[in-house]
Amino acid sequence: MSRLIRFATAPGQRPLWRVLLAVLLVAITWLALVPAPPQVVSTGWDKSNHALAFASLAFAGVWAWCPRPRQWGWLAVALLAYGGAIEIVQSMMPPRTGDALDLLADGCGIVLGLLAAWPVTAIARPR
Repeated sequence: MSRLIRFATAPGQRPLWRVLLAVLLVAITWLALVPAPPQVVSTGWDKSNHALAFASLAFAGVWAWCPRPRQWGWLAVALLAYGGAIEIVQSMMPPRTGDALDLLADGCGIVLGLLAAWPVTAIARPR
């Protein structure tokens, strides 16, 4: 298992993580801004949708751009700003609405994604 983690998180794999991050950003932006998102792409609770989306972004962002934990603050700020921008745009797009609790769920998801990446960094560290 540790070999697989080291392979998946190796610097040579960063371009693949960047593609995944870009795909996630496009998909999440589309789902957030389409007037009526498809219900098949849902956990059943709006806040968990936000948390899952931003946990995925944070985890992919770690391996795409910020593999060192000391860089994660910038990643968290950038993702939270992205979530805030979505809420602002949604507030101007009926029938969508901006919601501060959505932004809180985004923040919780970012923390969860970084917490998931934490033990992987220990395994991925070259020996």
